[in-house]
Amino acid sequence: MTITNTCDRPFDAVLCDLDNVIRFYDLTRLAELEQAAGLTEGTTTRVAYAPETDLPLLLGKIGKEEWVEAIVLGLAGEVSEPQARELGTALAEAPFWADEVVVTMLRRVREHVPLVLVTNATMEWESDLESLGLSDLADRVVSSARVGVVKPDREIYEIAAEQAETDIERCLFIDDRLENIEAAVELGMTGVRYRGPEDLQKVWGFALDGRGCTSSTGGPGTRVGEGPGDR
Repeated sequence: MTITNTCDRPFDAVLCDLDNVIRFYDLTRLAELEQAAGLTEGTTTRVAYAPETDLPLLLGKIGKEEWVEAIVLGLAGEVSEPQARELGTALAEAPFWADEVVVTMLRRVREHVPLVLVTNATMEWESDLESLGLSDLADRVVSSARVGVVKPDREIYEIAAEQAETDIERCLFIDDRLENIEAAVELGMTGVRYRGPEDLQKVWGFALDGRGCTSSTGGPGTRVGEGPGDR
């Protein structure tokens, strides 16, 4: 089933990143622990997000407990093992919240076009969304830990477009990382690098100013948000 554009909007589906667009982490406790340990702020995340440490987690090959142990190894020589484990745990269990302004905008846009979350995430993404009250935010979620490929690999974008049932050239992709945007644009998508809600206002005017428009998925009057992809 292919979405047919029935108005002059510039895209027929929104593919949106999760972290640093919708969800944000509070690393205050981690920063306090780093200061107490005599580490420069950001040392733990530098170790934790290094590809050799982070990639297995994002591909679903390890869980958070194993990730913490990898962080402990990466911090060896900089702090004691108990301190390293405390730092890794503080990062793995850092509290998070959702930007309600962005969530409201996404819900409004989804009334007009399909919304697919495309995230380099752990296997816990479902419970994370549930804890935020966002289980019903998107039509689909494409998680790297489930599909076995991470952004900016082209395959994850192709999977997302397929889930949106929309041609790649008619997809709008939103992310906070430039390399992920560039990969999407190379495939033919429209890319928006997210820095704040105002970046979304510029491209979502058709939905946010009340003008809106309908989509057809094979029958007149069918709204995308009511299609069989809902979950």
